[in-house]
Amino acid sequence: MRYPNYFGRVSLFIIYFWFGILKVIGISPAEGLVQNLFSETLGSLVDFQIFSLGFGLFECFVGLIWLFPRLTKPAFYILIAHMVMTFLPTLLLPEATWQTWFTPTLVGQYIIKNFALISLGWFIWKAESKEVKETTTKKISQHTRLEKVMVKKVS
Repeated sequence: MRYPNYFGRVSLFIIYFWFGILKVIGISPAEGLVQNLFSETLGSLVDFQIFSLGFGLFECFVGLIWLFPRLTKPAFYILIAHMVMTFLPTLLLPEATWQTWFTPTLVGQYIIKNFALISLGWFIWKAESKEVKETTTKKISQHTRLEKVMVKKVS
């Protein structure tokens, strides 16, 4: 189970870091969508260029933390928060995401595929949790057996 986990982690890193760095350097094909959503939600609070740079750096950060197994749980929760944001256009910008009822535009399809990223993050988190639990249980079992042997030798 270790190799699929590593591949999943690297995949999430590549996707998040790549899409984030495109925003940082100002050439993201999603910039129009992000700017429209920004105008609908946060437009009066901060300049879009600053937001876009920060959002791109945030996505790069999310990608990086997936490379560290000890950060799996927070990485997953951050992924979920990010995914909530990515689904907002389906509600707030329906003209950009839906052609007709249940027929997404290309942008809508791009957003819907994020369910696969959620599934991958969840899989990695649960597999990692299971692996940690099994390792801990195994260590406790070994420690218990060692204690029993020590007690027998002392008695």
